[in-house]
Amino acid sequence: MSASEAIAAAYRASCLDELDALKPGNVHAFADGHRMAVADFVASAEISAPPLAESGAPVGRRVLRAVEATMERVGQNTNLGILLLCAPLARAAEAGPPLRPALAAVLDGFDAADARDVFAAIRRANPGGLGRAERHDVTDPAAPVSLRAAMAEAAPRDAIARAYVTGFADLFAIGLPALAAARARGLAPPWCTTALYLAYLARVPDSHVARKHGAERAEALRTEAEALLALDLAAAPVDVLLDRDRAWKAARLNPGTSADFTVATLFLARLLEAGA
Repeated sequence: MSASEAIAAAYRASCLDELDALKPGNVHAFADGHRMAVADFVASAEISAPPLAESGAPVGRRVLRAVEATMERVGQNTNLGILLLCAPLARAAEAGPPLRPALAAVLDGFDAADARDVFAAIRRANPGGLGRAERHDVTDPAAPVSLRAAMAEAAPRDAIARAYVTGFADLFAIGLPALAAARARGLAPPWCTTALYLAYLARVPDSHVARKHGAERAEALRTEAEALLALDLAAAPVDVLLDRDRAWKAARLNPGTSADFTVATLFLARLLEAGA
């Protein structure tokens, strides 16, 4: 298996693992939601893997081609956030090891083409609640010269943009430790993923919820998620989590950013385990 094929396989497996886990408010194997089905995400993972893992491709091209393939296949945005987080990791895995310094170099090395392609991908996916920005607005046909500068502008209101500025710090400070702790407790893989998702949701107000419902509601959701950390996931509390799942979906709350970070963490863990 080539390096590109291994990265694509790790990406697909991470997307599918995230779907297998009960993630309240999001789409998962226990329940669809938000006019999306698990099958949409399975198809998205399959069709976006080759462009995401294209050998030697810059980050912007990976994101744009993967978004275009997804939109052509499923007709809606199922994975923009996932791709924005996983494309730099995939590029860094080619350059490393060690992966973390390679990731820093990738984030420092964006050019104008990366900015143009990422902005085009965001326009194509048209994520909900995007709004307008005074500078570096994604609807502006003139893409910014610096993708890093555009992400820095969006960082205060968007966790994925903030990751581009902080070197993906949340993956290393929240995600990997939460995943390691869940595995150390002997949880089955889907419940490790649930623990990982809840860790993000309880630590950082979800950006997708904040964009659509406001910062106050996102913080309230974070507090609700924090209470769920007391659950014994080893006992597989399906009923309790499904009750919360139904309540959040009825309120149209979709913690999509937390789910995106969950996939990215699973992907990062696989890359590191493979020696990246």
